[in-house]
Amino acid sequence: MLDYETLKLIWWLLVGVLLIGFAIMDGHDMGVGILLPFLGKNDVERRVMINTVAPHWDGNQVWFITAGGAIFAAWPVVYATAFSGMYWALLLVLFALFFRPVGFDYRSKLPNPAWRSFWDWGLFAGSAVPALVFGVAFGNLLQGVPFHFDESMRSFYTGSFWALVLNPFALLTGVVSVAMLTLQGATFLAHRTEGPLQARARNAATLFGVLLIAGFAGAGVWVSGMEGYVITSAIDTNAAMNPLMKEVGRVPGGWLANYGKIPLLWLVPAIGLGGALLAVLMVRAGRNLLAFVGSSLACLGIIGTAGVSLFPFIMPSSSDPRSSITAWDAVSSHYTLWVMFWVALIFTPMVLAYTGWAYRVMRGKVTDEFIRANDKVLY
Repeated sequence: MLDYETLKLIWWLLVGVLLIGFAIMDGHDMGVGILLPFLGKNDVERRVMINTVAPHWDGNQVWFITAGGAIFAAWPVVYATAFSGMYWALLLVLFALFFRPVGFDYRSKLPNPAWRSFWDWGLFAGSAVPALVFGVAFGNLLQGVPFHFDESMRSFYTGSFWALVLNPFALLTGVVSVAMLTLQGATFLAHRTEGPLQARARNAATLFGVLLIAGFAGAGVWVSGMEGYVITSAIDTNAAMNPLMKEVGRVPGGWLANYGKIPLLWLVPAIGLGGALLAVLMVRAGRNLLAFVGSSLACLGIIGTAGVSLFPFIMPSSSDPRSSITAWDAVSSHYTLWVMFWVALIFTPMVLAYTGWAYRVMRGKVTDEFIRANDKVLY
């Protein structure tokens, strides 16, 4: 059996992999949903857009569900604290997500234009709202969330929904998140469509790629001057779960400390910026598949940057820094992590193999002619 400290580190990496997988796989579904009311100029074009992602979107939800399940099982304190503190924000995400399965299944059941337009905007809301809230959540993590534990480890959230949402830095990270997933959707559309719709997708990829580069660079400059969190006492990385067994301080530029210790980590934000730039250059050159690879690298680099900057913190506390939750003191038991490690080792390759097979079988362009020829059976 691997030692406890190694398993804690492995599960920090695995949760990160699941979040990146979610952004890449479900991200292009959401990006297409965000663009749906704007790029499709008639009903056939909007059905083309929907059918580029319709065979895969529910399978891609596995990444989202698995990431939530992994946080629950590996980091129960994080799950309980985040879900109670950010209760209204997560309910907003849940209600928005309701529009996705219903919209995909029912939009084309009736020919009424008002009915179809309603579900187009429903799919937009079901895609844009989660993208925005997830970005806002990361912005709040970097600023610290107002919560604390009492001596019996009960968590108390002392902020408000509006304080989480309406602060400038969180809004900036929300914009970065929306731009990242919309770029992912636009490059996917450019790869799977042709004609005027493809041209509009390429223009959208350029616009949101530039917005992503500017927003991510701006957030990086902002973070460099922000107070970051550091552990100021000794910490036992093999200890059982107890976030109160340490001292934490805040120092200007603290979120850059890991890059100072290991300069090679600067490659992570460089991949984020370079991936977005590659996506823009490739989509303008008509190399649409390479553009999608570039936008996927941007997802990897941007989410990886948040993780590397925060490490070992997962959920810093702004009201009581000692209560901050880290990768060392918020995890399940040694045995639980070990069992989950083997489950992940066995089932993750199976999920990847199935996903690869599904995309290979359903590859190729989705065209107007294909939609008209299969009008009664497609979404």
